[in-house]
Amino acid sequence: MNEKKPSSIGKPDWLKTPLPSGAVYFDIKKDLRARRLSTVCEEAKCPNIGECWATNTATFMLLGDTCTRACRFCHIKTSSAPPHPDPDEPLNVAESCLSMKLKYVVMTMVNRDDLPDGGAAHIVRVVEKVQELNPGIVVELLVGDFGANEEALSQLFKVRMGVFAHNVETVERLSPRVRDARAHYRQSLEVLRRAKQIATYPVFTKSAIMLGLGETYEEIVQTLHDLRANDVDIVTLGQYMRPTKQHLSVKEWVKPEVFSQVGALARELGFLAVASAPLVRSSYKASEVYSQLSK
Repeated sequence: MNEKKPSSIGKPDWLKTPLPSGAVYFDIKKDLRARRLSTVCEEAKCPNIGECWATNTATFMLLGDTCTRACRFCHIKTSSAPPHPDPDEPLNVAESCLSMKLKYVVMTMVNRDDLPDGGAAHIVRVVEKVQELNPGIVVELLVGDFGANEEALSQLFKVRMGVFAHNVETVERLSPRVRDARAHYRQSLEVLRRAKQIATYPVFTKSAIMLGLGETYEEIVQTLHDLRANDVDIVTLGQYMRPTKQHLSVKEWVKPEVFSQVGALARELGFLAVASAPLVRSSYKASEVYSQLSK
């Protein structure tokens, strides 16, 4: 797409963000630790953590902080036998939402292939408690593929959500190298397609793509077409940033103008909402996107 740069070269200026600070940021951090809660903001080393937490926005990570999968881009720790889900997590998340006065909450999860239902029943309990203590709150769930288990997916829709999100992460050619062997590009598309068929109420679907892993422009275009062909409403595109030297290297620092170009194409293809910029992440400004769609 652009001129290639070795991953050893430092981040370009457009990817540099200030260190998180401020009273609200540290209050949220203290509250999360007191309730033994994890956020993908911290675990995935999100560059927007300071900006989001300063506006009382955080993405809760359910089922603990340890994943059974080992995707090569992800900073979250892995184990084949993570600790059992915390039975207090539903109440702790609900009370944290109440403390932060949230009207919109994004909840993601670690993959739990060790559990028969992938953790679906636990997620439902969390959502139920969040909605009980926070009447009117809108829930966005960013979930794994549950191995495309129809029963697990159906269980999730026992609760009402505004947005169902699942990330394809990268283009089809690179998926086997980037993601855990149990994750499949076509399986992810199937999960997104099935969501609207299973839901008994209107729900928006959403997915995310990382750029800079070695994909071509044509492959990005094909991925966008694949998502639209499976009735995905919202897409986010952002720059992959290597969390440690043990993870996949950055093949390219994709320039902001390329993100603008890709974002414009996504809108032409019919996505209802698009966020495309180097620092964009899956749940970046999620509540703002939803408020535009739900008008």
